[in-house]
Amino acid sequence: MSTPEEKSNGHEVAAWLRRHPDFLRQFPDLAMLLTVPRQNGGTASLASYQLEVLRDKNRELSRRLHELFANAEENERLAVRTHQLTLALMAQRNAADTVQAMAASLVEDFQGDLVRLVLFDPVDGLPEAPWLRYLPEGDGALQPFRDVLASGEPLCGRLNPDKNKLLYADEATTVQSSALLALADVGLIAVGSRDPNRFFPGMGTLFLRMMGEAFAAALGRWRTP
Repeated sequence: MSTPEEKSNGHEVAAWLRRHPDFLRQFPDLAMLLTVPRQNGGTASLASYQLEVLRDKNRELSRRLHELFANAEENERLAVRTHQLTLALMAQRNAADTVQAMAASLVEDFQGDLVRLVLFDPVDGLPEAPWLRYLPEGDGALQPFRDVLASGEPLCGRLNPDKNKLLYADEATTVQSSALLALADVGLIAVGSRDPNRFFPGMGTLFLRMMGEAFAAALGRWRTP
């Protein structure tokens, strides 16, 4: 067992080595003599220990690099699709085709299980569909969404049951997470998933916002002044 004096001297040696990290370069033979404990017991040479530490750091850096690369690829894909969607929306010849193009893009780009559009104003020529609903902007059924409509900020994660019920109707109980966007004077856009981790608070919503703004601008071309 170490005495108090030995512990004190040990701290002083450790402090001195921290101030002189190149000490072992001058005395390489000491590096081969020093031993360090391993997490699973036993001891190893300092050189072996340092090699293990470097390998662990390299593995962690490699993991982070793969994550960054995957995120960059996903962002590039979404950027391309957002651009393509904007062009496609502007190429539509009427409001009905514009809405259908938007719904199709949301299904493909956000990999959700359900897409829902709640529009304030009816769109001529647009057939009934399970993903479409009309509600006047002042309708009391929209009360649960007043905060989202007022802020205009995208909302991701689990929605309250009353929100889910209005958006997904009979399939409300199957939806575990959603990406929700409110568009001023247009309505609500929602992408729902049965995976509770598909959409979560804090996830990036830039591309969803950009798609929503492109949709609002494209749909605005067909409005009567």
